[in-house]
Amino acid sequence: MSVQRTLVLCKPDAVQRGIVGRIVSRFEDKGFKVVGLKMMHVDENLARTHYQEHIEKPFFSELVEFITASPIVAMAVEGENAVEVVRGVMGTTNPQKATPGTIRGDFGLNLTKNLVHGSDSLASADRELALFFSEDEIYTYSLSIESWR
Repeated sequence: MSVQRTLVLCKPDAVQRGIVGRIVSRFEDKGFKVVGLKMMHVDENLARTHYQEHIEKPFFSELVEFITASPIVAMAVEGENAVEVVRGVMGTTNPQKATPGTIRGDFGLNLTKNLVHGSDSLASADRELALFFSEDEIYTYSLSIESWR
């Protein structure tokens, strides 16, 4: 197992529904350390860069329109096997098929309004963290509870 950092975005629907705190709590409850956190508005340029792998897909413009519709909360989290475990906490992309107990299974509405984004690989995490955070916005610190894990 290795300690990794990954990106989590609380999308516009999470902000508009007032459940960002509950989402952040899920990751903290799982044992992740929040090393970066900020509310921001995603402009079209950032949205297109973030979703670049979907640019040729028919739903691309819907993704861009949705992520730019309202502020989001970007979070950098750190922990053992963070990329894989974060995606498990989030649940499958389609909330209608997501397992109860996951964020999308408990709160998600549909494929577009699925509340959260998490990097799908370590390479994606590195690229996406750099899109949403500058180096001085991600912190290195110790938690007193770490010795108990």
